[in-house]
Amino acid sequence: MAQIYERVALIGLGLIASSMAHAMRRAGLAGEIVGTARSAETRDIARELGFCDRVVETATEAVEGADLVVLAIPIGAMDAVAREIGPHLAKGATVTDVGSVKRAVVEAVGPHLPDNVEFIPGHPLAGTEHSGPRSGFAELFENRFTILVPSGNADMDAVTRLTQFWEGMGAKVETMDVDHHDLVLAVTSHTPHLIAYTMVGVADDLRRVTDSEVIKYSAAGFRDFTRIAASDPTMWRDVFLNNKEATLEILGRFTEELFALQRAIRTGDGDHLFDYFTHTRAIRRGIIEAGQDTDAPDFGRIGKKT
Repeated sequence: MAQIYERVALIGLGLIASSMAHAMRRAGLAGEIVGTARSAETRDIARELGFCDRVVETATEAVEGADLVVLAIPIGAMDAVAREIGPHLAKGATVTDVGSVKRAVVEAVGPHLPDNVEFIPGHPLAGTEHSGPRSGFAELFENRFTILVPSGNADMDAVTRLTQFWEGMGAKVETMDVDHHDLVLAVTSHTPHLIAYTMVGVADDLRRVTDSEVIKYSAAGFRDFTRIAASDPTMWRDVFLNNKEATLEILGRFTEELFALQRAIRTGDGDHLFDYFTHTRAIRRGIIEAGQDTDAPDFGRIGKKT
């Protein structure tokens, strides 16, 4: 793969940014990778691991001369960082992000960027329950979707270039309207995470089930709730605060479905339960056929990096 950007600035050096750096390196997509993070400890770890060509102290230093700037920081920090880097961005640069919510990012970042740069919000649908600079690996984005949400007057050359960049890291790229993105992700990611957090919390509250039993018998399904619920708490706090309407809408629908299943169980309506589970099983098959998971035993995690 040919070089696409001369200098890429990574603002934030957690799982996604470090994985991007490894993937860029592998494919030769960037002439230079410059990184920064708020925490001195994180910057030191990034220097130790060497996935950036340079690690600098501040975001303003990082964006100097960069033709691509990636905001890989919590949504709650976007406004302040955009305000900080806005006056220092190179003419013609592209600014993107990797946040799970897009409307809030557009409103936080857009007003602080000069007219001579292109802002193309993005969201790689990839991750693990691990966080921090040591968690990154080059294969994270392979065969996973990245959604770009360019504005109606976005420069199409810049969109094409950013698309090729993500494809070079192994991702499949699609574009989407910003509000539709937030609704889709409320269904596929945000509400399932909230349910997982709740289920793990319920298990903790049910003192009739001991801690040792929860741990020993978790392969029965609880294990996968705990994997999701182990995700970065700062990121998910910001997701729910910034995608409030869509998440509450889907959570309301979930509550209605749950009540219907409760009624079916209470009244012994086996036909309703069978039909419902048949439908949900078909959705699982569709996910496998789309290449977004595997039907291998143990949820495809045997021998795989998680």
